[in-house]
Amino acid sequence: MTATDPAGPDQRDTRLDREAVEPDPAARGVLYQTLARAFEHPTEEFHAGLTDGRIETGLSDAITVTPLEVTVPALSLEEDSQQLSARYNRLFALGMAAVTDRTDGSVEKDGPAVSLYESSHREDATWETINVDLARAYEYYGLSVDTDERDHHDNLGLQLEFAGYLARREALGEDDAAAARRDFLDRHLTVFAESLRDSLAEPAVAGIYADLATILERVVSADHADLTDRLGTPASTDGREVSW
Repeated sequence: MTATDPAGPDQRDTRLDREAVEPDPAARGVLYQTLARAFEHPTEEFHAGLTDGRIETGLSDAITVTPLEVTVPALSLEEDSQQLSARYNRLFALGMAAVTDRTDGSVEKDGPAVSLYESSHREDATWETINVDLARAYEYYGLSVDTDERDHHDNLGLQLEFAGYLARREALGEDDAAAARRDFLDRHLTVFAESLRDSLAEPAVAGIYADLATILERVVSADHADLTDRLGTPASTDGREVSW
């Protein structure tokens, strides 16, 4: 995800200046960014971070900066890098049919065991409704999907990056950023994360991704509950649709 006009006169600089940053939302931004990396195809660096405990420690350390009551399960990993990559492919990639253009809302007939796209986890909203809604949200903040890695707006990684982006804006004192994240979580990530956790509930099949999905659901749920308590009950929505 990239900013379309990061230097524009109305675009707040979202780089974190340690002298000006609010630690709590900044830490939540770290959580979302780490989780976004966790559900990308695993790199050697990511495997090493799981193996030596850096990722588990980093998540736990970030949570301690916040008031969120989230327990991080032990992220023990016995697989080598190639085995982890093969597991990721079996869960999230293999069987995906090549489609030239899915902008009409069509979906693949033979998909992966577990989808990393929100629309595959929702029965209360169409592919078009979800993706148009997310496109509006990203564009409202001057963001667009990276053209080098073109993907649908409902991809999990993109949504986690957006949640982290909003947390960083809150960390720099932007008044509306927390409310925007609360609404975004309410309409999208809370439902998505819960369904993904359920889809990866069997450790024998999902391996480390069962624990990562559990952490994801706990972080999203706790962040949403905290924001709702702080800001008040979100406005009711029809089928969790949103207008930005």
